[in-house]
Amino acid sequence: MTTPAIRIVSATKRYASLQALAGVDLEVAQGEFFGLLGPNGAGKTTLISALSGLVRPDGGIFEIMGHNVVSDYRNARRNLGVVPQELVFDPFFSVRELLRIQSGYFGIRNNDDWIDEILASLDLTAKAGANMRMLSGGMKRRVLVAQALVHRPPVIVLDEPTAGVDVELRQGLWQFIRKLNRDGHTIVLTTHYLEEAETLCGRIAMLKSGKVVALDTTENLLRRFASHSLGVRLENPEMAAALGGTLAVGGWANFPLERYEDLEPLLARLREAGARILELRLGEADLERVFVEVMNRA
Repeated sequence: MTTPAIRIVSATKRYASLQALAGVDLEVAQGEFFGLLGPNGAGKTTLISALSGLVRPDGGIFEIMGHNVVSDYRNARRNLGVVPQELVFDPFFSVRELLRIQSGYFGIRNNDDWIDEILASLDLTAKAGANMRMLSGGMKRRVLVAQALVHRPPVIVLDEPTAGVDVELRQGLWQFIRKLNRDGHTIVLTTHYLEEAETLCGRIAMLKSGKVVALDTTENLLRRFASHSLGVRLENPEMAAALGGTLAVGGWANFPLERYEDLEPLLARLREAGARILELRLGEADLERVFVEVMNRA
């Protein structure tokens, strides 16, 4: 049996009156692109901090590639790269110097070939000699990604990596992260951009109040929780409620559709009731709807 990339069993953590983690069980297989979603305060950052050894949990087991984060911290940390949510950097060094120092933390010397490859992949080559203070927020975010990768960890955790990042950089960053995943790296992503998670992640866990409230493949979550919807702008919108719709702004009404086959009977019902349709739009199932549905149920 293959060792999981990440194994978390019965994780608990309390800050005074706040129960940040309330018995989290989670397993991420090697090579997965895994999403960790939840509203603010759900426990995502606490979970990542405990996994990386920055927070001591009250209870539970945390393992990275089979190495216990508490009893075998050095090997666990060597197998993990974390891109933090906050822009944390040392203002006294250039980008290249910072990456060399980061390599040294893991006992790695003469790492310039790999550093050059990372810099090129993240479009940082031209900034290699620039002081960190001189970089834009987006460039600093790229350097944080480079720092997480400099010791070639098999498991990479990205905590809101594209927060405040422009569209062009976001696309370039995801192209690079996808390549890392194809090369065998396990990726764990937390993001508030749910379309990113839907596109990138093969499996997703949703947290609320320190508990896992949904865990499945992205495809299954979309199938189980999200329905399609038909939006119609009616000349007589007051009819919507009586026909099973929900009135929205601008004279639009939304009607839930479990399957595409339900579309024709719904239109027939609207015609028979004398509703005059001015416009139509079909809404696809998406992860945002799934997320709202799961959080409401939880």
